[in-house]
Amino acid sequence: MSTTTFAHWSTQDTPAGPFTAVVAADGAVLGSGWTADPAELTAVISPALQPSELRERRDLGPVSKAVRRYHEGEFDAIDLIPVRQHSGEFLQHAWDVLRTIPAGKPVTYSDYAALSGRPQAIRGAAQACARNAAALFVPCHRVLRIGGALGGFRWGLDVKRWLLDHETGVG
Repeated sequence: MSTTTFAHWSTQDTPAGPFTAVVAADGAVLGSGWTADPAELTAVISPALQPSELRERRDLGPVSKAVRRYHEGEFDAIDLIPVRQHSGEFLQHAWDVLRTIPAGKPVTYSDYAALSGRPQAIRGAAQACARNAAALFVPCHRVLRIGGALGGFRWGLDVKRWLLDHETGVG
């Protein structure tokens, strides 16, 4: 049963491509990523949080502002935006941990597993990244393979590389 009756969505242009966010009535991000199609986002939102109706809104207030500020170089602009995801205890905790990884300081999947309190759960850490519905606000792009290889990213490796370069001043 859905706990969210409706949600708003908006797409804005960014240097990395169109970015869409789906936001609950209380302002919490339910899903976000580099797509112009909100259906791509609702497909990855937990069934427990699925909105029954989506309403387009030109501007999502603090969420849209944070996206603009992040892309302008204020990387901490995304930190205080509330996010709502639903899963088991480890994934919930791992998503919270992702929000503590500083911009410009990516970690490996092994490091991320250790930071999440389960150093042997490297696959679990990778699963947390793969199942993250709130890209950017839960910055899974900051997790890399050992040796610096990008690994995967739902929104494409070009976007992941752009984000990492942007955060380190390379781009």
